[in-house]
Amino acid sequence: MLNVTSDTPSIRSIAIIGSGLAGLTAGILLGRKGHHVRVFEKSRGPGGRMSSKRVSGSSADIGAQYFTVRHPEFLAFLKAYAGADNFAPWQGRFGFQGDDKQWQAFPEETRYVGVPRMTAITRALSEHVPVTAQVRIAKLERVGEQWRLICTEGNDHGSYDQVIITAPPAQARDLLEASGLNELAGGLGHSEDSILACWAVAAHFEEAPSDDFDAMRPDSDVLYWVANNSSKPERNDQGQWWVLHATPEWTQAHVEEPAEKVSEQLLAAFYELTGYQGAATDAVAHRWLYARSVQQEQPGYLLEPGLGVGLAGDWLNGGRVEGAWESATRLVEALG
Repeated sequence: MLNVTSDTPSIRSIAIIGSGLAGLTAGILLGRKGHHVRVFEKSRGPGGRMSSKRVSGSSADIGAQYFTVRHPEFLAFLKAYAGADNFAPWQGRFGFQGDDKQWQAFPEETRYVGVPRMTAITRALSEHVPVTAQVRIAKLERVGEQWRLICTEGNDHGSYDQVIITAPPAQARDLLEASGLNELAGGLGHSEDSILACWAVAAHFEEAPSDDFDAMRPDSDVLYWVANNSSKPERNDQGQWWVLHATPEWTQAHVEEPAEKVSEQLLAAFYELTGYQGAATDAVAHRWLYARSVQQEQPGYLLEPGLGVGLAGDWLNGGRVEGAWESATRLVEALG
């Protein structure tokens, strides 16, 4: 697939499918260029994998746990459009367990989170671009030189000169194939294999179940990550909410397990890991079918200028939160 810059300088109407960081970044940057943009989101609000779940008396970040910054432009973008008050460094103690089961500290690095929850960032970004929520776009229909968007309810959501898809690769492929864009869908290759599923559990404790670290990467067949969500800035929780992420392998083996049973098994592994003798007072499980991208060689973005269809997302650019921003930024530059 060709990655080239469009030489069309005129104002265009552009639809963006998905309101995660990539979709909102593309919308803001294209709007800044003077184009007419609309973002479509299948859920109730923006966020993507930078998402939080409401729990009793609070919320818990069950998707992306934090993000780092390698490009100063990314930090400048967040300050300008999300606002400096909506994210802050997480001053937690991070540890990982080696093959010998000994614990070591993570390398020193500034790790940012949304304040007072991860979705504060995407909520703030969404204020700069029109977002139509709770609409799942099912197919694109070519009408002259434009694309008409049809949702799963069969409703027409307007015609656009260009379309940017920021959905995970499996969903992007379904949309492209339903639109008769089989060649473009074929260009995704086996991209969906690079997205790993994850069972996540948010659990509440009246007392601290562990004092060693605020976030841990254990050497475990069950747990990939555990973190004290209440240790993040401005959470102000009564007691502590912890987030547990299962390993991709365990998730795949239990992907159809009832949520209650998943909570029991992840908590059992957590108690074994920490030696905690008490019990959680509440627990909520969430299954992410498209949770984490494998870091591998990727093109950054995809664009077919002859069709006016492009794709962006962290899965095309290293899998990190910052990768979603960079992927969208590069695609917008290519669109012209």
